[in-house]
Amino acid sequence: MSQRIRLFQVATGNLGSEMIGRVQRHPDLELVGLHCYTPDKIGRDAGEIVGGDPIGVIATGTVEEIIAARPDVLTFHGVFPDEDLYVKVLEAGIDVVTTADWITGYHRDTNHPHPSGRKVSELIAAACEAGGSTFYGTGMNPGLNQVLGVVCTADVADITNVTTIESVDVSCHHSADTWREVGYGRPVDDPALPGMLQKFTEVFADSVHLKADCFGLELDEVRFEYELGACTEDVDLGWYQLPKGSLGGSYIKFVGVVDDVPRVETHLEWQMTPHTDPSWDIKGCYLTQVTGDPQIYNKHMVFPGPGNDLSKPEDFASLGMTVTGMPALHSIRAVHQARPGIITSADLPLRAFGGRFSPEVRQRG
Repeated sequence: MSQRIRLFQVATGNLGSEMIGRVQRHPDLELVGLHCYTPDKIGRDAGEIVGGDPIGVIATGTVEEIIAARPDVLTFHGVFPDEDLYVKVLEAGIDVVTTADWITGYHRDTNHPHPSGRKVSELIAAACEAGGSTFYGTGMNPGLNQVLGVVCTADVADITNVTTIESVDVSCHHSADTWREVGYGRPVDDPALPGMLQKFTEVFADSVHLKADCFGLELDEVRFEYELGACTEDVDLGWYQLPKGSLGGSYIKFVGVVDDVPRVETHLEWQMTPHTDPSWDIKGCYLTQVTGDPQIYNKHMVFPGPGNDLSKPEDFASLGMTVTGMPALHSIRAVHQARPGIITSADLPLRAFGGRFSPEVRQRG
C-alpha cells in the first residue's frame, strides 16, 4: 500500500469536480494530470477549475499529453464515454476505470455501435491486449448497488429472485444532457419516449447480466418494463424545466427471466419532482430484496457527512457525486493489479470494495 498509483483524471463536470477533491485525500492515489474537453479549462490549475485552491496540476487537452505523463491509471468521469480515447490510452499500457455507461459492455455493444462498425467491447479488448492494460466500469448504480445485492445473497439457500432497487429523487443530478437523452421534459404521450428511456438506461441491463453471472445463472433474456409519471403542473428546477404533462418521474425495470419467470431484476424508481401522476413513494435509498430461504430485505441509506446539510442543494448534489465516484477511486489499486483485459466487479477481490480511513485517523494510527 506504500506505493501510490499515478492517476490521470478525465473531465471536471459535476462528478469530476467532486473527485478532484476526493483524490487529494486518497492514500492510494497521486493525481498527475487532468484532461479537459472545454477549451477555457485547458492550461488552468485543476484545483482552481473546481473552485478550490491550486494543487499544482495543470489541465491539458490531448491524448498525447495523457500518454506523455505516464500515469498508471486513467479515471474517466465524463457524462458519455470517449471510446477513441479509451483505445489510445489502453494501447499505451494505461489502465482505465470509468464511471460512464459501462458495467459489462452489453449496453454499449447493443445501442451504441462504434463508427468503425465493430463492437465497442471488441475494440477495447483488442486495445487491452495490445497494451497489457485493464478496463473496468463502475459507479453507484449501476455498480456498487449490484455488488451489495450479490453480497446480500451469501447467506441464502435456494434463491428464487434477486431485485436491486434505486428509489431516489434525481433532481440533484444537474446534468441536463443526461435527462434530455432519457426524455425527461418531453410529453408522456410522445411515442419516441419509451425507446429513448430504454436506449439510454440499458446500461442497467448490464447490471442484471453482472448479477446473473455472479449467481451462475443463465438468463433467457433481459426485458424492459416501464411506467411514466406525467407532471401535474409546470416545474422549474432552475437548471431544468418540466412542462405540465411532460415526463417528471418513472419506474423502470430490467428483468432477467428464465423459463419466462423473473429471476434477477434491477429497478429504477426515479423522481425529478413529486408532482406527477402516477407518483411513487420515493425512499431515498438503495434496496435489495431476495426471495429464497431465508428471505432478505436490505436497505442501503446514505446520509451527509459532518457539516453537510441535505436541505442545501449543493450538499445534496455533492453527496450523489461522492457515492458515484468513490467506488471507482477505491477500486483503482485492485484494477491496476488485475489481469489485462475487460473486467467486471465479479473479477475483483473484496478489498476492491473497501473504503479508506481519513488521513487524520491514519496519522493517529
